[in-house]
Amino acid sequence: MATAETVDLGPPHAPKDESLKAFGEFESELKHKVLHLKHTYLKHEPEYFAAVQHLSDADLTSFTSSDFESVRVAVSAYGIIMFGKLRIPAMPDSGPAYIHFRAFTAGPDETASLHSIHTEEREEPNGGKKYRAIFTKDDALEWFDT
Repeated sequence: MATAETVDLGPPHAPKDESLKAFGEFESELKHKVLHLKHTYLKHEPEYFAAVQHLSDADLTSFTSSDFESVRVAVSAYGIIMFGKLRIPAMPDSGPAYIHFRAFTAGPDETASLHSIHTEEREEPNGGKKYRAIFTKDDALEWFDT
């Protein structure tokens, strides 16, 4: 399995044709997975999706390839790993309005598939935890496994 230590993750840049094509191959699955996670975490840890809880499912998943703002790519021995930053158009740009996703393709002529949506669990200085799945424009698109 590729890790941040075993491959070089390229710099963030606007998606090019190859990334947009790959996004189109798993866009439907991404929308389904976002809704599944939102509804699952609502039962157990609603803070993950608190920033978008007021949105309808349709508004939350109203994104298209034109909302795909940034991508980072890593090449491994078994294929291409893509990390993407996607804006939720129903949210103001100033607030948490971004989903970070990870996808994979075995190569340029192969179909891309969604690997995961980034969910963050972070220790707070007071000993508590902070959870989120919706990020801000300023949050860096970094390597993640979850």
